[in-house]
Amino acid sequence: MRRLFRPLWFLLALIFLIEAWIWDRLDPVVGWIVARLPFKALKVALADGIARLPPYATLLVFAVPGVILVPFKLAGLWLIGGGHVLAGGFVFLLAKSVGLGVTAFLFHACQPKLMQIGWFVRLYDLVLRLRAWAHRQTEPARRLIARLRRRFGERRGYALHMVTRLRRRAGASIRK
Repeated sequence: MRRLFRPLWFLLALIFLIEAWIWDRLDPVVGWIVARLPFKALKVALADGIARLPPYATLLVFAVPGVILVPFKLAGLWLIGGGHVLAGGFVFLLAKSVGLGVTAFLFHACQPKLMQIGWFVRLYDLVLRLRAWAHRQTEPARRLIARLRRRFGERRGYALHMVTRLRRRAGASIRK
């Protein structure tokens, strides 16, 4: 029975790591964008306002953008379900990216206050443990990919040459 669930656990771990990867990549991008916004007074006021808030009010500030973007994600899924796969996928991915980016930015601003909430600290620790678990679940696949890259990396030109030759042969046999 345990073997039957292994692919499911691998898939869940992979999804979790993709989310974490996006978070890690968007965090500096959002920081860069925020640094270039000409609203310096607004940014300072936002940081000061968050610093003055009690922990649970800070949690609300942290959660609101995610809640606001739920209708956009649902609209993307609705479009996909209605047969507009590209438009729906674009809307969903845009909402997901904006949500992750804003959440990453707000997390840094709100983290000191959020860490004063006991259950949030436990949840944060759980997420860190889940991330470590996800890395362990996908480690065999990552080792295999690294081994394949080492083995075929230097032969990549050769492999591309072989694929090109096979395509030419297939094209020549079709024309005959």
